[in-house]
Amino acid sequence: MTKMTLGSHPYLLGFEQLERLMERNAKGGNEGYPPFNIEQTSDTSYRITLAVAGFSEDDLAVTVEDRQLVIRGRQRDDGEGRIYLHRGIAARQFQRSFVLAEGVEVGQASMENGLLHVDLNRAEPDRVVQTIKIRKD
Repeated sequence: MTKMTLGSHPYLLGFEQLERLMERNAKGGNEGYPPFNIEQTSDTSYRITLAVAGFSEDDLAVTVEDRQLVIRGRQRDDGEGRIYLHRGIAARQFQRSFVLAEGVEVGQASMENGLLHVDLNRAEPDRVVQTIKIRKD
C-alpha cells in the first residue's frame, strides 16, 4: 500500500510547497516556550500575543522570512556580580515561527505588560475569472 500525500494527489497541482511546510512544522518540536495566543480581531485581521516577561524590546526581533513570521528572543545575562541563592528565572532564548498564508502581511508589533502583540492583516483576494482560448493546431 502506498501512502497518498498532498503533493501526489492527481487533482492538487502545485501544492508541493504546502506539503513541505506541513512536514517542517510537524518536525519542528516546539517546546511550548513562550506561551502564545492567536486571536481573530476582525474579518481580515489577526493578533498573535506572546508572553515574554523579562524581555525588553531590544531583546526581541520580529522578522518575516520566506513567508514565515519569526519571533526571536535573547536576554542579556546581567547576573555578573550577583550571588543567587536560587535562580528560577533563567535568561532563556527562544524562536517561534508562524507560517503566513498568501496575502497575510505583518502590521505592527507592540509590547504591553510583558506581552508582545503582533498584528496581521489579510488583504481581500482579487476574484478574477480567466478564460483560456483553445488553440487549433
